Amino acid sequence: MKRNRFLGLREQGNLQLCIYGKLREERAPHEMAEAISSFWGPVTSAEWCEKNYVYSSYIAEFFNTVSNIPGILLALIGLINALRQRFEKRFNVLHISNMILAIRSMLYHAILQRMQQQGDETPMVWEMLLYFYILYSPDWHYRSVMPTFLFLYGAAFAIFHALVRFEIGFKVHYVILCLLCVPRMYKYYIYTKDASAKRLAKLYLATISTGSLCWLFDRLFCNNISQWYFNPEGHALWHVLMGFNSYFSNTFLMFWRAQQLGWNPKVAHFMGVFPYVKIQKPKTH
Repeated sequence: MKRNRFLGLREQGNLQLCIYGKLREERAPHEMAEAISSFWGPVTSAEWCEKNYVYSSYIAEFFNTVSNIPGILLALIGLINALRQRFEKRFNVLHISNMILAIRSMLYHAILQRMQQQGDETPMVWEMLLYFYILYSPDWHYRSVMPTFLFLYGAAFAIFHALVRFEIGFKVHYVILCLLCVPRMYKYYIYTKDASAKRLAKLYLATISTGSLCWLFDRLFCNNISQWYFNPEGHALWHVLMGFNSYFSNTFLMFWRAQQLGWNPKVAHFMGVFPYVKIQKPKTH
């Protein structure tokens, strides 16, 4: 009787082990990695199509984190050029905002916490408001109205975004802000006669289009991508391409603004490849 009871308990234990093992096999790979070596605790933010904590116990999404480095370096190059040639301060702020955004994105993907996600998304909106100001302010007659409105709008958004979590609403809002900049960007393009400057605008369009496709592919087909032997890391590619996209757009806007101010701008190329704006301000007597 005792032997039968012992055998029954043993079979029950084996069945539980079998079920537990099956559940472990069916868990998503990134969940397994997180359960094993999550340094920052449970994920509380939106996740992307990359396995967590694979290469380091301190970095959740490794490729999505390090892919922001090119954006930081490109923004630093743009800032050095703007300072060296004494462009308007708005461009210094723009390059610095690009660097801050890339750093915040690194923190978000390394930690995957809701606060870090907000710290990434809020600067995205602020940066678009800055682009809006740079694009439209030259033709704005009431000079104090626009910066005041944009500042209040950015502050209100930051407070609202800290209180309310709206992932789809945020994406729609961000896309609308981007689209509001398109008409003026197109106007600058068609009024630009310099072929090299036009090429910058084309590179801007190519990088944002390709980057958006990478973002969508990574987001929409993650279930299929997770089964592949090789993950193309679409979101990481988005980061790299958007780093170049910001640099090309900033350089194009610097060219156009210098042209407006009569600074005789030219697109030069470092080592024959890397574009930057070179100006010649009129001499003051």
